Amino acid sequence: MKIALDPTPFHSSHSVLEFPQLAAELGYKYLQLTPHPDVLPFFRHPKADDALVADLRKACAEADVEVASILPVLRWSSPDENLRKAAVRYWKRAVQIAVDLGVEQMNTEFSGRPEQPEESEAAFYRSMEELVPVFEREGVHVAIDPHPDDFVEEGLEALRVIRGVNSPNLGFVYVAAHTFHMEDDPARIMAAAGDRLRVVHVADTMDHHASHGLRYITNPPGNAVRVHQHLKIGDGDVDWQEFFGGLAENGFLDRPETVMVSSVFGENENALEVSRYQLQTMKEFTGSFH
Repeated sequence: MKIALDPTPFHSSHSVLEFPQLAAELGYKYLQLTPHPDVLPFFRHPKADDALVADLRKACAEADVEVASILPVLRWSSPDENLRKAAVRYWKRAVQIAVDLGVEQMNTEFSGRPEQPEESEAAFYRSMEELVPVFEREGVHVAIDPHPDDFVEEGLEALRVIRGVNSPNLGFVYVAAHTFHMEDDPARIMAAAGDRLRVVHVADTMDHHASHGLRYITNPPGNAVRVHQHLKIGDGDVDWQEFFGGLAENGFLDRPETVMVSSVFGENENALEVSRYQLQTMKEFTGSFH
């Protein structure tokens, strides 16, 4: 298992080429690249050219840090056919960037719409018809997160949709901060995922079902919103013994291809301290199950 830093909290303070050295200084040997305006912006065409990719690879080598995973977020399940087709083109460039960086693991979201679940699922499978041959040819594995406000949000249903693609190059992301939106029992999701579970994001969140649904409140009542946080371990309601225990039972902690990512976005004012705390705490939890 690789433990990686998600540098999102540092997007405003560091350049992309500074991320590898930053990760090294914080004690991480791996990075996860998430949407960034200079590389893979949300929903739009990748902006990194070959020269920037080469510079990033050089920066990683100099810092002795590897990119463990790349996370594009593109509308490949959009019911809007023009947006879906565009997302497929963008995905092909994203895969090329991954290959040029020597990265075999990518992860993403379904990126459809919950109010149009059938149309979004149909769009997803249409995109898979064109992209899965690219993933398989390039030797890239793509893991998918059932993100809140997507056409599939439940953990077990997401696994069914992924299984339906019928490709070993597609797998599952378990995001701890989405635990209470996935509805299904965490251990059951991890067990069902088996070795399709390739990436986990480690961040805490509040249980919005708690206090009779009043843990946090939006107005007016009944808004179609999904609220969650990405806090450091211990600041929310996630059962971390259950989480890491489920990973141990799954075998995730012992597989060389898996990636565990510190994914805290809600505490940027203490990002350096939080990143170090996350690494130490993840190592302590994983060590306790060996």
